[in-house]
Amino acid sequence: MSDTEDFIATVHPYDALPRDELARVAGSFSRRDFAAGTVIYRHGEPLSGLYLIRHGKVAVTDRNGDSVSQLGPRNSFGERGLLRDGVAVTSATAETDCTVLLLPREELRRLIAEHRAVARFFDRGRGAVDRGPEVAMLKVGELMSARALSCPPETPIIEAARLMREAHASSLGICEEGRLIGLVTIRDMSNRVVAEGRDMRRPVREVMTERPVTLAPTALGYDVLNIMLERRISHLPVVEDGRFLGMISQTDLTRVQAISASGLIREVAGAEGVSQMARVTARIPELLLQLVNARQRHEIITRMITDIADAVTRRLIALAEARLGPAPAAWCWAACGSQGRQEQTGISDQDNCLILAPGTDPAHPWFRDMARLVSEGLDACGYMFCPGDMMATNPRWCQPLDVWQGYFRDWIAHPSPEAQMLSSVMFDLRAIAGEATLLSELQAGTLDMAARNSIFVAHMVSNALKHRPPLGLIGGFATIRSGEHRHHIDMKHNGVVPVADLARVYALQGRIGAVNTRARLEDAETRGIVSASGGRDLVAAYDMIQTLRLENQAQLIKAGRKPDNYLSPADLPDFQRSHLRDAFVVVRSMQSAVGHGKGMLG
Repeated sequence: MSDTEDFIATVHPYDALPRDELARVAGSFSRRDFAAGTVIYRHGEPLSGLYLIRHGKVAVTDRNGDSVSQLGPRNSFGERGLLRDGVAVTSATAETDCTVLLLPREELRRLIAEHRAVARFFDRGRGAVDRGPEVAMLKVGELMSARALSCPPETPIIEAARLMREAHASSLGICEEGRLIGLVTIRDMSNRVVAEGRDMRRPVREVMTERPVTLAPTALGYDVLNIMLERRISHLPVVEDGRFLGMISQTDLTRVQAISASGLIREVAGAEGVSQMARVTARIPELLLQLVNARQRHEIITRMITDIADAVTRRLIALAEARLGPAPAAWCWAACGSQGRQEQTGISDQDNCLILAPGTDPAHPWFRDMARLVSEGLDACGYMFCPGDMMATNPRWCQPLDVWQGYFRDWIAHPSPEAQMLSSVMFDLRAIAGEATLLSELQAGTLDMAARNSIFVAHMVSNALKHRPPLGLIGGFATIRSGEHRHHIDMKHNGVVPVADLARVYALQGRIGAVNTRARLEDAETRGIVSASGGRDLVAAYDMIQTLRLENQAQLIKAGRKPDNYLSPADLPDFQRSHLRDAFVVVRSMQSAVGHGKGMLG
């Protein structure tokens, strides 16, 4: 046994490893010696691996230089940033001459994936939520099985079973000319073949699940877990342009689980009534606080919170359907506003509508009652009624597809102030439940029609300049002058909304289909709608504004208050106040460029 192996055998969790594994891990550690006063790493620097102190003392400080902890032999440090994105979230300095052992990041990840004791130890050290967003940042293409196992629909069941056995696979894609048309799993073989005594020579088409739920390789890994939990399925095919690329199973997710947010979604999916769901959504502020404290990116936090709202909406719709019976015609429930853009925070109202199949009577009691049950349920769960009545309960926003198409034609042809406002909201529509094809049909020609109408585009640009960043005349902030929020700035209407409006204009100019603000900005830069420098600056400004908005909400929650969108610049440290002002300057500059017809230049 080596000297290093002797040492780590006395350190938890390595002391729980089998002897051969312990020897392997010991061989993976490298030794580093640091003189007293040496900076081992600084906040924001890439981390080489996990540090384990062999001799000496190490001081850990936060990004402001405040003491976090003083560590001695057998203590680890650096794991929080290492297991998140590989970047240090603290700084570490040798207090005395010290020797540390360094374990490479990939070796630590392997240990966490393969050994429960190691996973449990580092979960405890990092907190449940901190591990959760790890899966959210992975692409589906990184999670799926490497090999796309498939067979034609006329393949005999017995041959399909043999294919799965030989590949040690629990599922099989059923493809016709490379396009996925169905899915068969081990459970299907048990329930639909063996239990029913089916002839094994029959084609596998007869026992497959037709039109299974699929995801694109560019989707978030977080989507996989949410869909599996909500729909109670264990396999998800990965499809791109109809082509079957691979499969994701629950086994693929054992290494990355978004525990907290997905736990809330799981509770929502199993809720039997509104009151039960309301108890779940009441914990969203706590989730937001934990995610902010874990330094998760704002787009991950808002996406997780929106996913909960989506699950609540779908569960309320399912309960309404159970109560009302089958719908008289096809329909699509769509969200707009922050839910549509997947940008909800700790305070959100509801913006939604119903798109019905062409020729459907929108006054049918089924749609009226369903909209009322869902909207009232959302309100009870904390998603307040829309002040502007942009909800499916408003007959104007519960209409057949052809009426919706007429709305957009009129708004584009006659861009009145009301038309601009409504277009700004409705260009952010996203399908939540029902027949999503109704929304895709609505959107199919609308974006192109709008982009080709220069007068409409000009009006949309004008509308995008109505909300201005809160900049004062002599280098400070233009704060609210009176009332409850005196000396504060509105981080939503004067911070986030101006950027969202700009992103919407860029999406219109570039015929960009994304509705998420950050995705629109990134696509606009990629397509040359804005310059590379202008696009990068605007994304960075948006990140700063949204991050400070969420941090402020987290501070309010921590203080036992309800989150809101009002922030006092005077309460910010000097460097944050300066960076926030710089972000607002960027937004105003981009508004000016668009206003002067320079949107193509940034």
